[in-house]
Amino acid sequence: MSKQASTLFDKVWDAHVVRQIQDGPDVFFIDRHFIHEVTSPVAFLGLKNRNVGVMYPERTFATADHNTPTINQHLPVQDPLSANQLKALEENSAKHGISHWGLGHAQNGIVHVVGPENGITLPGMTIVCGDSHTSTHGAFGAIAFGIGTSEVEMVLSSQCIMQPKPKKMRVNVNGILGKGVTAKDVTLYIISQLTTAGATGYFVEYAGDVFENMSMEGRMTVCNMSIEMGARGGMIAPDQTTFDYIEGREYAPKGEKWDEALAYWKTLKTDADATFDKEYTFNAADIEPMITFGTNPGMGQGITNQIPSGENLGSGKATYEKSLNYMGFHENESMLGKRIDYVFIGSCTNGRIEDFRAFASIVKGRKKAEHVTAWIVPGSHVVEAQIKEEGILDILTEAGFSLRQPGCSACLAMNDDKIPAGKYAVSTSNRNFEGRQGPGARTLLASPLVAAAAAVTGVVTDPRELM
Repeated sequence: MSKQASTLFDKVWDAHVVRQIQDGPDVFFIDRHFIHEVTSPVAFLGLKNRNVGVMYPERTFATADHNTPTINQHLPVQDPLSANQLKALEENSAKHGISHWGLGHAQNGIVHVVGPENGITLPGMTIVCGDSHTSTHGAFGAIAFGIGTSEVEMVLSSQCIMQPKPKKMRVNVNGILGKGVTAKDVTLYIISQLTTAGATGYFVEYAGDVFENMSMEGRMTVCNMSIEMGARGGMIAPDQTTFDYIEGREYAPKGEKWDEALAYWKTLKTDADATFDKEYTFNAADIEPMITFGTNPGMGQGITNQIPSGENLGSGKATYEKSLNYMGFHENESMLGKRIDYVFIGSCTNGRIEDFRAFASIVKGRKKAEHVTAWIVPGSHVVEAQIKEEGILDILTEAGFSLRQPGCSACLAMNDDKIPAGKYAVSTSNRNFEGRQGPGARTLLASPLVAAAAAVTGVVTDPRELM
């Protein structure tokens, strides 16, 4: 009898099932656990109350990112709640022997940026973190997803969680991307087609020419946004691009162990005759630079299009109108030329070196629009150093921009970088919900190229006109 064909997801998932519970979830082993200052203190308190230790401290990695300031990180943190959470992370990590990269540490940065850049994230692994955008690590052919605080405690104490196996979806994008179209545009396009609930209950594999030709940074952007269409996570089969990215990084296997790992990683692909519960195929030629106009990531469109009419939405019409009212927009109007107030480039979605290279390619030789406040926030100290070494900082400075220090920054209004009420922000982050970037803030999600075009013109602009 021939062996049953398996998907990439099946291969990684099945290799990590410790025990199957009849008509219940799987007891699922976790290879890597990332923790940060916001979702870990209560989990550690739970361990203390139960008088339980951390089972495998070497499998857990702590970094401060969510509520950290992005200026004057050498000074004491002013917000008392943030300061307490940062202190708790440091003390809990020290107590349990967990690696901790706090403010000022050379390897500090956003959790989903520092994991891959240090070689902690590897193909075939299971990775969790108390953060929904853990799906980022799926770019390496890993199963990665966000968990809640009680599950953080479960992983710390047992290195396992209880998890029902999700259904499987494949999203194919074939062809060649047009001028000015980035990984961020690809993912915003997919979400606009499938809606923010289109992948609920599924784990998504991205396949096809477009993803095969993407850089690791681009793949991380796509997998990062999987959660925004309701998916449990997203993944891309590892290939030579993946292996080249990982090789030589601090926590990556070395010598004979590298050869062994590579042999295994090369088996991590979906078998030709494997089946998915659902499958979609899109054409790269249909994707242009994207921008959102509403209050969820699915309310996006090609930048040259007009805001769609809600006439066919039936019972959803009232919600649609509420969203446009919040944004101050109207059906059938163009997004081009709309005045913006803030630009944010950074976050676990677009805070890597490739994103700043793209941003700089547009602003080079131009000046920041006077009325625009721009927050340029690297995802880690490593990225910050690259920005300086490659001369990108010189380009930014010449154009009137300044560089901030690493952190989640204006992605989520959990730190000092908040967009004021009523102001418009073109943001390279992942969510545009009401109040996500600050109470009353109005967020337009876009790529680094679209953000750069808005930063120098002061209005929503097609970046292709500046390329």
